[in-house]
Amino acid sequence: MHAIRVASAALLGLTALTLSAPAAVASDDDNHYVMSNGYDVLPSTVAAGGRVTLQVDRATSGCRSSVTVHSGVFDTVVIPRGSSSAVAVVDRDARAGASYRVTFDCGGISAVKELTIAGGRPVDPLPLPYPVPQGVHAGEGGSVAGFDLEEVGLGAALVAGSVGAAYRFARRRAGEDAG
Repeated sequence: MHAIRVASAALLGLTALTLSAPAAVASDDDNHYVMSNGYDVLPSTVAAGGRVTLQVDRATSGCRSSVTVHSGVFDTVVIPRGSSSAVAVVDRDARAGASYRVTFDCGGISAVKELTIAGGRPVDPLPLPYPVPQGVHAGEGGSVAGFDLEEVGLGAALVAGSVGAAYRFARRRAGEDAG
């Protein structure tokens, strides 16, 4: 009887593991896994000498480690573990109209995106990258803004009233239990 339970649990676990594998994982012609969801090259078409922002959506891709991005049209870039984007400068001698493969590597899983080189040279050779999210600027809070005597008094009255009500109910219950 014990063997049947163990075999059923093992079969159920194996089935759950098989069905929970991500559908976005596939094999490419190099026989390594490719997961293209959660990775992006912005803009996807850029002039030679321009900048592209390499982005990784950590939630969608499932990548928790650093991401190495390489291509034949720019130097290898590493997106650190705590970051979601990096900037790469496209080589000035990239062929106009050509399409280059951009590979994102994260923990043995690769994602491939395409980067197309537009014709001509950019007006501004180093355009500003897409904004990288920064931390929030918090407000001053109550300790810096000063005291409002009316609010402090109202708060003290509410605290005193709730303590008094709790004491009264506790004493009344003690009187009911004794009698």
